[in-house]
Amino acid sequence: MDDSTTWAGNLDLLGGRLCLDFANTVDWHASDHPREWLTSYSDLVAWSRHAGILTEAQAQDLNHAATRQPEEAASVLERAISLREALYRIFSAIASKREVNVEDIAIVNTILNKALVHLQVVSLGNSFTLGWNGEGELDRMLWPVVWSAAELLTSGDLNRVRECAGDGCGWLFLDTSKNRTRKWCSMEDCGNRAKARRHYRKTQGHRLGNSQRTHLGT
Repeated sequence: MDDSTTWAGNLDLLGGRLCLDFANTVDWHASDHPREWLTSYSDLVAWSRHAGILTEAQAQDLNHAATRQPEEAASVLERAISLREALYRIFSAIASKREVNVEDIAIVNTILNKALVHLQVVSLGNSFTLGWNGEGELDRMLWPVVWSAAELLTSGDLNRVRECAGDGCGWLFLDTSKNRTRKWCSMEDCGNRAKARRHYRKTQGHRLGNSQRTHLGT
């Protein structure tokens, strides 16, 4: 995606799970120059609308409520980023088979405890689903995210979590390929960059070899 038109409301959703997409709201997460996409509460709302957590009406209501409660909105953004960073560290550790920090699990559990208070069974006529009450809560978008993380952490899919092999990328995804060999967040992005680098090194190697042979021939 063209960086000049990228914002929180149109980020690629390549993670395969909501919690991984949320962790991917930073570009170049594993580099020394990460790019933050959640720079305001309205960005958080925009991403949540884009990810399908909020309806358009809910997003508008939350943005209006945030203008009346700016301090609370700022606090929610701070908690959101804290959760996001904890999720990144947790799933990055799992992807690389490192030990998960218990403090990061504690951050998840703190937000999960509040989320569970708002979890409810919703009737859909002849079937049922899980939903969330608490329409006016400014942090309501965090509840489905942390619920998604809890589901993934306790599921058989946990060993499919991967971190993009692109240098410094840091995006996380669920590898659903048959042979579990997916390496890149996107072939069109990091995959192509890796191909270009390999081609460049190969080309430079050929040039160096030809130059040395020419020099020796003279």
